[in-house]
Parts: sequence; C-alpha cells; structure tokens
Amino acid sequence: MRRDLFQPSAEGEARLLILIDAFTSPTKALEGRTKLAKLDFFLRNPAFLGRVMGVDTSPEPDIETGMIRYRYGPWDPAYFALIGSLVGRGLVEIVPLQRGLGYRTTARGHGVARTISSEPSWTDVDERAKVLRRSLDKSGATLKKLVYEHFPEVTEARWGDRL
Repeated sequence: MRRDLFQPSAEGEARLLILIDAFTSPTKALEGRTKLAKLDFFLRNPAFLGRVMGVDTSPEPDIETGMIRYRYGPWDPAYFALIGSLVGRGLVEIVPLQRGLGYRTTARGHGVARTISSEPSWTDVDERAKVLRRSLDKSGATLKKLVYEHFPEVTEARWGDRL
C-alpha cells in the first residue's frame, strides 16, 4: 500500500469536522472510530449512500475516495493524523464514553464547521452529513454490518486494497 496516497489534507480535516459537527450536541458525541469511518465512507461516496438509502442519486463524483479495505471495512490511514490535528487545534474534543471514546466539536470547532459549510463547494458535504445524522445514526457495529450486507465490492476486497 502506498502511504503517500493517504496523507492528511485540509480537505480531509474539513470533511471530518463537518461530519463530527453533524453528530455533536451539548450531550452527544460521535461514538467511536468505527462509526466515524463508516459514516465517512458514505459521506465520501454519495452513490453508496444512495444505494444504502434505496434512492437514486445523481451521478455526482465521489470525493476523496481513497480508503482501503481494513479489518472492519473501509478505513483511511490518515484518520489518526486528521483527528489529532483537529483536537490539537481545539476544534474537536475527545469524549470518554461508557464503551470507548467519542468525538465532539468544541464551540470553536462548531463555528469553523458552520463557516466551511456555508461555502458553496462544501454545501453538498454538509447536506449529506445531515442526512447521515437523520438516517444512519446507528452504532459502528450496525453500520459495519450495513456495509457488509450492501457492498460486496468493498467486503470482498483484500485487506489493504484501495477502495
């Protein structure tokens, strides 16, 4: 696997910030890395999101589709660097949960996410993040099962294969 294909980017940080913010409230955080990865998979791939929701989607290009097949399905090796950067800059906080860790935007992070979302180039990503919150706010394990049930092209890939 070429690691240079999975470098953290400003666009990756913006996408994750919007996603985490969509699942943040004063009492709620996005629960765990598995859930983050599966939601990000659908956020990056509008066609897959449409398939799992049972709706036709426009032939919209997928964004940053550079994920790999890993132990529990789609994964981006840049997650640790991206999340670390967001936490280090005070945009996201790590929240201890009963089972594991969650991610929640800070007040500053929420403001930055809203500013990014208001840019025309990010409105589609923001809308998809809201759809994910309304329709796929499930556990990471449930989302993993959803990917395994609906996307053989992902689950039949070998570990480390680029998706």
